[in-house]
Amino acid sequence: MKSLKEKFKDQINDSRDRVKNLVTEYGDKIVGEISLRQIYSGMRGMLSMVTETSKLDPNEGIRFRGYSLPEIQDVLPRAKGSNQPLPEGMFYLMLIGSLPNDNDVRNISLELEIRSDVPDYVFNVINDLPKDMHPMTQFSIAILSLKNESQFTRAYKQGISKKTYWDPTFEDALNLIAKLPRIAAYIYRRSYHNEDYIEPLKGADWSQNFAHMLGFSDAEFTDLIRLYMTIHSDHEGGNVSAHTAHLVGSALSDAYLSFSAGMNGLAGPLHGLANQEVVRWLLTMQKDLGGGLPSRDKIADYVQDSLNNGKVIPGFGHAVLRKTDPRYTAQREFALKYLPDDQLFLLVSRVYEVVPPILEATGKVKNPWPNVDAHSGILLLKYGMKEYDFFTVLFGVSRSLGIMSQLIWSRALGMPIERPGSTTTDLMIKKFSH
Repeated sequence: MKSLKEKFKDQINDSRDRVKNLVTEYGDKIVGEISLRQIYSGMRGMLSMVTETSKLDPNEGIRFRGYSLPEIQDVLPRAKGSNQPLPEGMFYLMLIGSLPNDNDVRNISLELEIRSDVPDYVFNVINDLPKDMHPMTQFSIAILSLKNESQFTRAYKQGISKKTYWDPTFEDALNLIAKLPRIAAYIYRRSYHNEDYIEPLKGADWSQNFAHMLGFSDAEFTDLIRLYMTIHSDHEGGNVSAHTAHLVGSALSDAYLSFSAGMNGLAGPLHGLANQEVVRWLLTMQKDLGGGLPSRDKIADYVQDSLNNGKVIPGFGHAVLRKTDPRYTAQREFALKYLPDDQLFLLVSRVYEVVPPILEATGKVKNPWPNVDAHSGILLLKYGMKEYDFFTVLFGVSRSLGIMSQLIWSRALGMPIERPGSTTTDLMIKKFSH
């Protein structure tokens, strides 16, 4: 049976030929137009890069190698007795482009277990940081310290051929994915549980081991982590974390430099930190409205007052999507199955009913529907993970699956350094005023 690496290698030549032929035949074709508004709006919607792993459709949501999230939940292998797909299967799908079988996924779980040892110096680096430093900052620094392990860096120094850049990158990528749960769990136990660390399990899948090292053995929580790791794994290439990692990687920076840079983007409140902000907003609203489960009218008044005071409603809206985020729906279905009467879930459900019509009535919001961040935090709170400053670290561990798949493919296809042009406001005024 071929290994994951051998299966990937088998695809490289055909994929390179496809790209070469496409560029040779259609290289001068125009694939889109760029407006002045887009330039001044964060390059919103500009088609400017290739990401093989997934594509975000405004009306259908994210598709992973052509599969929608509901389809993914049906077709990917699961652990015995589990109701959720194993994220190892998502990694296989994004990397190989076809669905894995049970053996494929088990082999990845075993491969990640073998590679999961973290050097002592990484723990020493973390221990030298203030305990009250935000977990995402600790996470990024720890990842950066792993650069010392980079096989790509060593191979590049030895003069490796460009055609085989992908090989040591593959090794770095799998090593990074394997070590992240151990690092994240160490930060969690150090910051919130008096340095009471938990050793990894033997023979467990990636998510199960992560949940265990965090300190949770409940089967439902383990399934929640599997769901969380799957739905947050990738979101095409233009989001801040993926794009940052791609940009840094295009300079031939190794997997650790690239991923750490991506995590610094994920740590921003307009990106991955939003899940933390949603929880804070929900708990604050609940407290301000007297606790318990506020009425729809009270929630509506609170939301309207927030908007009138120039505040945003976290967890609603999306740069691309024009419907309820399927990742939100997946988490809602989990909640309906396991905690339908939980007070915070009922609060989120009421907010889901109340907020979209209010946002829509402003006439300023293209997508008034909830995104993935609107739901993820309250599920974690329910199972006892109350330290919501840590939630974005979970997001980061998950996102490694997509970002590393993208990096391996970028090296395999020989993608060049990314260097878009820029202009000035004066030049734009001159161009359009004549």
